[in-house]
Amino acid sequence: MKRENIVKIFIAGAKSINSLDAFVQKKLMSICQKNYDVVVGDCYGVDSLVQKFYANVGYRNIEIFASNGKARNNVGNWTVHNVPVPASVRGFQFYKQKDIAMANTADYGFMIWDGESKGTLNNMIDLISRNKPVMVYLINQKKVLTVENTEDLNELFRNCNKETKSLYLKLRGKENLQISMPV
Repeated sequence: MKRENIVKIFIAGAKSINSLDAFVQKKLMSICQKNYDVVVGDCYGVDSLVQKFYANVGYRNIEIFASNGKARNNVGNWTVHNVPVPASVRGFQFYKQKDIAMANTADYGFMIWDGESKGTLNNMIDLISRNKPVMVYLINQKKVLTVENTEDLNELFRNCNKETKSLYLKLRGKENLQISMPV
């Protein structure tokens, strides 16, 4: 039976995060209870933790996105979405391709952020540039922010450290977002 008009949530976060707190687990369970589809990457950190959580509860509406179809992690043996990447592409740009594909596929984002992760930051920018709202959980502060537009994104970065602001300005410049913010 084909599932029609199902909401897809792109869940991602920092590689440095090694556990999901009670808030995140509650949100993941809520997604499960609403029978939403989840798109998640194959990386370590948040990606593999989310996979483990959903495998433990037996949730099946998961699709793993992997560059060139080679999933580093697929805890629940879910379907792997192959994102073709040219052989010449390496490093951050190689893995970024699967993130772009997830941003294109998803309706919403749920980012679990340590305040520093370049990949998670880039995912937020990608989603907002596609007019897709993002729930950002600042795990170190245990704070939730809803980011629906560039103004919200700017507000998020007003209180970040200088390095993160600089990275944000560099990354968002590539997305051609109309943002002005003092560094």
